[in-house]
Amino acid sequence: MPTRAVFPDKLTPYLLLAPQLAVTLVFFIWPAFQALRQSVLVEDAFGLATRFVWFENFERLLRNPNYLHSFEVTAVFSLAVACFGLALSLLLAAMADHVIRGAGLYKTLLIWPYAVAPAVCGALYGFLFDPTVGEVTHALRWFGVTWNYIQNGEQALLLVIVAACWNQISYNFVFFLAGMQSIPKSLIEAAAIDGAGPARRFWTIVFPLLSPTTFFLLVVNIVYAFFDTFGIIHALTAGGPGKSTETLIYKVYVDGVVNLDLGGSAAESVILMIVVIALTAIQFRYVERRVQY
Repeated sequence: MPTRAVFPDKLTPYLLLAPQLAVTLVFFIWPAFQALRQSVLVEDAFGLATRFVWFENFERLLRNPNYLHSFEVTAVFSLAVACFGLALSLLLAAMADHVIRGAGLYKTLLIWPYAVAPAVCGALYGFLFDPTVGEVTHALRWFGVTWNYIQNGEQALLLVIVAACWNQISYNFVFFLAGMQSIPKSLIEAAAIDGAGPARRFWTIVFPLLSPTTFFLLVVNIVYAFFDTFGIIHALTAGGPGKSTETLIYKVYVDGVVNLDLGGSAAESVILMIVVIALTAIQFRYVERRVQY
């Protein structure tokens, strides 16, 4: 029978909730309110003069070809990071689930990349794929591939996608592996006795039972691609070359911190917040229908 916590007084529950409520208010609610307020204002770089302009910042953004281009880059980048990251993590988890000898070492090595900060990940891939001294670049030249992500926009976008996937694979791997190990082995053994091969057992038993985990990771990876990849892009390409890797979150930084367009940057952050909320709502509305709990 479930037990219900009984507090000696009415004040204790609120005191226990107060730290979390304070963190949410200071670091989430208040910044979101400030972004909404600044998005309808035009301010000078020093904040000495402020003018209320209604939705002019949003209208100017939607007429800006560079901002619309950042939408395209973000769509390609987020879709690639989510799809390839989840697919590769699922493959590695399936392989790790069948490893018997040295399983602990194998799983530990796959978890390690998650401890690498995004900025460090970007710097690491910058060294590996450096057009002049990069080890991977020299290997690609040996195969006849000319690599220079500093000048080639498509190669730069591909590189940040690879780096972002690598940085997130460990997180996905842990959840997929935990989900696979929670599946009763009797179901898989019964399917094997009935003559189902490994591939059929995976797609008809394992993968459907992993659908709650897959849905959760899909939502997390979309949010990760939109927000948490800023450090990778900033350290690796800084949005270049020619804005080919300038995502929505990076353009918020460029316009707000570098160009000091405070109103435009705030409007961009509001649009980004609306886009992410809409994508999350769509996933819960339509994708969750296919989840089997």
